Amino acid sequence: MTSPYAPLQNNTFLRACLRQATPYTPVWLMRQAGRYLPEYKATRARAGSFMGLATSPELACEVTLQPLERFPLDAAILFSDILTVPDAMGLGLSFAEGEGPRFAKVVRDEAAVAELRVPDMQKLRYVFDAVATIRKALNGRVPLIGFSGSPWTLACYMVEGRGSDDFRHVKALMYARPDLMHQMLSVLADSVAEYLNAQIDAGAQAVMVFDSWGGALADGAFQQFSLAYTQRVLKRLKSIGTDGQRVPSIVFTKGGGLWLPQMSALPCDVLGVDWTVNLGIARAQVGGEVGGRGHTLQGNIDPAVLFASAPQIEAQVAKILESFGLPHTDASTTGPTHIFNLGHGISQFTPPESVAVLVEAVHAYSRAMRR
Repeated sequence: MTSPYAPLQNNTFLRACLRQATPYTPVWLMRQAGRYLPEYKATRARAGSFMGLATSPELACEVTLQPLERFPLDAAILFSDILTVPDAMGLGLSFAEGEGPRFAKVVRDEAAVAELRVPDMQKLRYVFDAVATIRKALNGRVPLIGFSGSPWTLACYMVEGRGSDDFRHVKALMYARPDLMHQMLSVLADSVAEYLNAQIDAGAQAVMVFDSWGGALADGAFQQFSLAYTQRVLKRLKSIGTDGQRVPSIVFTKGGGLWLPQMSALPCDVLGVDWTVNLGIARAQVGGEVGGRGHTLQGNIDPAVLFASAPQIEAQVAKILESFGLPHTDASTTGPTHIFNLGHGISQFTPPESVAVLVEAVHAYSRAMRR
């Protein structure tokens, strides 16, 4: 297959996703293109609003590339929002300055659930155009990650109408009318799968499912209402991209460390973990053996570490890398591998110079470990 895109110059991230040996531990950051960068704020001001920025392929490309101009990150992630799918379902997404996302319509009863359909993907054309634009602009520098919110996480926002501290409405619906919740999650799982496949068709080289609110569920409810529908999404994903290469899949469940052994059954390549998880224990649970099956681990430094001094950031980076231990180094087979990331998204108040310290420390220390 002839690719319309330039060949990759740095495939370290994709190799790590597929449990292949790498010369160092690759690093990228959740929300790396965002509010902590002054150049992002300037671009958003030009766009006039968050949705104005997200729906412009050219501006989305600009902010996706901004962190790569500053830091030698090993992957780019599409600049978009996890809530584009419910917006395309007609719920009316908006962002008030400093308030986060809000929907004009909420889904809380039988009639509202009955109206839900997999959206026409043409309504999300701006996302796929952004993927293609970014992929061309990257010119093979690093791979591009596409993403979506998980079915459960999307349902949380659709029922609550906005972010929530207690998830009162969505949990009330789940317990009172589990049939309605399953109906909603089924439509969402099919929508997310179609959405991610369209991103792959547009040029995404890896895709990630953000199960941001899976950890808000009780044991038992997580398996039934979050894990099962994430699995449904993954089973429907394309595995080969536009250039004929494997497209790895990543699942990140914030607060999901308790369920890692059960998540090891997910048909994805990478499991992201938050900062509450010990990487050495997680590796023993899901990392697999050299030559055997397993999952790459992604994470998991506390984003608040980036408010510390440079020596303290470097010490915490070393601690995380040592916690995982030496990744396998045999280029002839697969084995336990690690992708360095934060345990959640980067804070908007993070000094950019702290990110530079982090990325340099990850690359330098992880190379030294392999010598």
